[in-house]
Amino acid sequence: MAYFDVASSAPLHPVARQALQASLDEGWADPARLYREGRRARLLLDAAREAAAEAVGCRPDELSFTPSGTHAVHSGVAGALAGRRRAGRHLVVSAVEHSSVLHAAEAHEAAGGAVARVPVGRTGAVDPRVYARALREDTALACLQSANHEVGTVQPVAEAAEACRAAGVPLLVDAAQSLAWGPVEGGWSLLAASAHKWGGPAGVGLLAVRKGTRFAPVGPADEREAGRSAGFPNLPAIVAAAASLRAVRADAAAEAERLRGLVARIRARVARAVPDVEVVGDAERRLPHVVTFSCLYVDGEALLHELDRSGFSVSSGSSCTSSTLTPSHVLRAMGVLSEGNVRVSLPSGVAEADVERFLEVLPGVVAGVRERLGAPVGGAAEGGTGGGVPGGGGELVVDALGRRCPVPVIELAKVIGDVPVGATVRVLADDAAARLDIPAWCGMRGQEYVGEEPADRGAAYVVRRLV
Repeated sequence: MAYFDVASSAPLHPVARQALQASLDEGWADPARLYREGRRARLLLDAAREAAAEAVGCRPDELSFTPSGTHAVHSGVAGALAGRRRAGRHLVVSAVEHSSVLHAAEAHEAAGGAVARVPVGRTGAVDPRVYARALREDTALACLQSANHEVGTVQPVAEAAEACRAAGVPLLVDAAQSLAWGPVEGGWSLLAASAHKWGGPAGVGLLAVRKGTRFAPVGPADEREAGRSAGFPNLPAIVAAAASLRAVRADAAAEAERLRGLVARIRARVARAVPDVEVVGDAERRLPHVVTFSCLYVDGEALLHELDRSGFSVSSGSSCTSSTLTPSHVLRAMGVLSEGNVRVSLPSGVAEADVERFLEVLPGVVAGVRERLGAPVGGAAEGGTGGGVPGGGGELVVDALGRRCPVPVIELAKVIGDVPVGATVRVLADDAAARLDIPAWCGMRGQEYVGEEPADRGAAYVVRRLV
């Protein structure tokens, strides 16, 4: 089985396993105690903090260990907002932040705060000028991920940090996806990360708060971890997390170069071998190991199951694989195709043969899923399929209410040839993915997306035939 989902969680690194086993024997005592076992545990904790701080690019006394990356984000956001409550209650985030950041923003908003969500372009990156304009006199905190977890796009953190510095606003960076590959550049104020993303054990997060950043821990006081993370530390896991971070960093430069070549191969081959596919994310400013693409006329859940049966573990941001029935907030913010979405995130040391086998299997898997769904072969629009009913003014109406992606787009593709060039097709759909996928289909098939109109149920998506 080829595991291609390290952006979700990486397998435990061998160094982490060794460090974990060793520290279970040496690091079980309370590091706050002065007796021999406590002093031994304290030495392990201090060494782990120094190693992690070196990797982050901060001082050891600026770094705290937390029970998870999500805990680090929530503590960082809440503490920074509380520390700067006199400055204001305005929070700036990008529209493609990890859900932990967006949930923290929602909690702040529910408590009476204000939140600005900075949009992104089709590559998934914010425009630094737009980000800077979102800062206000009452902005207490700004958040920007170092790289996107779904499409791999690297964000302009250094430029955003400079704008924040000029405005006197601290910047919190979620570095969970990028920290294994190197420190985050720029004058950030707070940084959060998660050990299981780089091969450390789950249940360990990092929160760095640079000196001079106003920070007030929220919740009952606790003497541990500078008051930023309450509770007895999981010292063996912390030691393993720091050891594995140091180990992956030692090989990061060479491995990143190798993985970039494999990702470039995937991006090129998928676009060439699979009809009607959109490779998303920035082609250059990106993480070395992540590639994401979306396939027209494909049920994302069926595609992931077929790939799993073929021996490949991948993930998806498609609404077709989600219990919420809505496409991922990242794909939605980018305005790209969501149906049949696949994210491949390659582990360090992945065999080139596994990548090649994936590229050989993928076209047949996609074709098989499309065939079962009755999708047009090669995206051809063929009339006379009976999928539409006449509407007013000679307009063709496709009723796809109650049907999930990719069915609304498939039905549109089947009937577009039934109308004259210049005429329109109105697609009735209540699946949230249609809002993304119908305009994306128009762009890929050379048709005109006229727009969305209200309907009794769902919405009506109007498409004009151009070719």
